Amino acid sequence: MTAFLRPPRAVVRRDAGNWSLQAALHRRGLGPVAGVDEAGRGACAGPLVIASCVLRPGDADRLDGLTDSKLMTAAARDKMFDLVKKRAVDYAVVVVPTAEVDRMGVHVANIEGMRRAVARLGTHPGYVLVDGFRVPGLTAPSVPVLKGDQAAACVAAASVLAKVTRDRIMEDLHEQLPQYRFDVHKGYCTGIHTAALEEHGPSHEHRWSFANVAAAGLTHGLRAPHRVALSVAAAAVVQNGGPPQ
Repeated sequence: MTAFLRPPRAVVRRDAGNWSLQAALHRRGLGPVAGVDEAGRGACAGPLVIASCVLRPGDADRLDGLTDSKLMTAAARDKMFDLVKKRAVDYAVVVVPTAEVDRMGVHVANIEGMRRAVARLGTHPGYVLVDGFRVPGLTAPSVPVLKGDQAAACVAAASVLAKVTRDRIMEDLHEQLPQYRFDVHKGYCTGIHTAALEEHGPSHEHRWSFANVAAAGLTHGLRAPHRVALSVAAAAVVQNGGPPQ
């Protein structure tokens, strides 16, 4: 059955850079190729954002500079965000609220969000490239790509869509909760964020399934405002959102 096909053996041209893998799949008739990536998996506050994206074959020149969103400046990401939305064949962005991340656990929420992001594409992909790990239950054959946001342009495009969307959400949350400085660290576990957690305790936008948030809540005599999957409380922090061992 097509759903169980592995990527065909095809010539991957090194000089094509991060467009080579999807170009090889297109040449073998397995397009359109969708890339999927997330933003916020390792953060202890704010939503998880997942995006899927299908790019036009041969659009490399028009998307010059497209790479892993974490390697781009904020200004470059914002510019690429608008360009990807304009040039993409199709894209979808899924925002998983903090309470849902806590209820499911960050890895499960990430997998489910990736399924949703692919399912919401109006253009059904022939193949899906996922950053980092296997995602069962997608509506098309897929393969995990190591450092996919650097190796595959469609995954890089998804990473830009996800990160810029999430950064803007965190900047809006800063207006509501300025004491945590979400505009600076975007919910990740930095020194500034840790100090704010210790001083003020967790907010409703913090992930109570993360050990540092739960500890700060305990210190301030606070309880989680929603149900929490306690079985995954610390693993997601230590493993940067990978599947709990």
